[in-house]
Amino acid sequence: MLDDQTNSQPEQTISELLQIRRDKLKELQQAGSDPFQLTQYHVTHHAMEIRDGFDALEGQPVAVAGRLMSKRGMGKAIFADLQDGSGRIQLYVRIDEVGEEALARFKKYDIGDIIGVDGVAFRTQRGEISVKASSVTLLSKSLLPFPEKFHGLTDLETRYRQRYVDLIVNPEVRSAFQVRSRFIKHVRDFLDARGYMEVETPVLNTISGGATARPFITHHNTLDISMYLRIATELHLKRLIVGGFERVYEIGRIFRNEGMDTKHNPEFTTVELYQAFADFNDMMDLFEELLSSAAKLILGTYQVEWQGEIIDLTPGWARLPMHEAVRQHLNVDFMAIDNDADAVAAARAAGVNMDGVEPTWGHALYECFDQKVESRLIQPTFITMHPVEVSPLAKRSPADGRLTERFELFICRSEMGNAFSELNDPIDQRARFQKQVELRDAGDEEAGMMDEDFLTALEYGLPPTGGLGIGIDRAVMLLTNSSSIRDVILFPTMRPLD
Repeated sequence: MLDDQTNSQPEQTISELLQIRRDKLKELQQAGSDPFQLTQYHVTHHAMEIRDGFDALEGQPVAVAGRLMSKRGMGKAIFADLQDGSGRIQLYVRIDEVGEEALARFKKYDIGDIIGVDGVAFRTQRGEISVKASSVTLLSKSLLPFPEKFHGLTDLETRYRQRYVDLIVNPEVRSAFQVRSRFIKHVRDFLDARGYMEVETPVLNTISGGATARPFITHHNTLDISMYLRIATELHLKRLIVGGFERVYEIGRIFRNEGMDTKHNPEFTTVELYQAFADFNDMMDLFEELLSSAAKLILGTYQVEWQGEIIDLTPGWARLPMHEAVRQHLNVDFMAIDNDADAVAAARAAGVNMDGVEPTWGHALYECFDQKVESRLIQPTFITMHPVEVSPLAKRSPADGRLTERFELFICRSEMGNAFSELNDPIDQRARFQKQVELRDAGDEEAGMMDEDFLTALEYGLPPTGGLGIGIDRAVMLLTNSSSIRDVILFPTMRPLD
């Protein structure tokens, strides 16, 4: 229960409650006690510190500050709960400790008010660790009561729109974002320890490239040109490998003008990293170690529950070529097919919809996997050797030029990351860019553009390079057992209210 006072007055309308709070503020201001005039409060301890270190702090002076979450009792002693950034702690406010006037003022405080409390750490007769107040200071007046619809898991739309209230009243939400922060820190620590350098590259670009996605387009007034919010950091990071940095990474926002669902938000966070003299096998090893170590560090276990499944992140994940995954699940052997027409016919016979898809061997293989196999992958599985047609930036396989040295990691039917042995042949890269240009000219808004400067960089020489992109949001969904990407983005994109 958040507000014993409000719940005891159900007959009051919201407008009446709002007016009561404003009247209380006006009364304080007229008495020369405007809480909004205060600029500082000296905090010595947080709730968790007092609870965890109580044996040493018992009977010692403490000063805490936070939001008033409940009050119980209206006589000469009041129990209350204060919530700060670390959690909650009980307050004990008694007339013979704070005085009659101070107790009377405290009785008028509302749930949601922000207060500072000086007192001593003690344990109640019932054994609850608390702060016995010697003084209470109103630091900020809450003019809005918490709406009942925030309780539990109801009204998700309102919770996402008003994340500030969601964080106050739903402790598990705060915990999820603490996990997110710890995961991002782990990514940095993990890569820094392996000699990677963190860099920053442009968000605004004159060319849309580095991935297959529809971009957001804006206009730069001074230059009078269209610019694109980046859909990937790849091409700039590979320029840095050309320039001599051997290991680089960037954690940053990516923007894609696409649909929204439980796994997609128009802006999201990735980490992309590139390592000279490495290939996609090195990236598989690194990805597996990074994600499994994150689970062990943050959750203390390799066993993670997500989307109703128990996921085993113990190192030693499956690695399976795409054509082998299709053969195992659909009994279609693409490696025995040597022409486009037979490949498309095999895909259709397996129940795959090829309408609107280029009728090639590579697209047929990819659609078989995408439509029929991906949804069956629960435990961590690296799907390798993607067709050239859907991998414009990956190096061809020396064993079969129809395939590339590329993988995607799938966990519980969700793509978690994407990696290549990077294409460093500028002639081959130009031909693949040209194919993307032709697709764009034919109306494919997701196709890439010709990037002459990137081709120039490749012509100076890109060493053999492994590259990896990881979706931060998806990884946090896994670590927090979240069913929607909106649960792990503090302020997800929402349709404006009418």
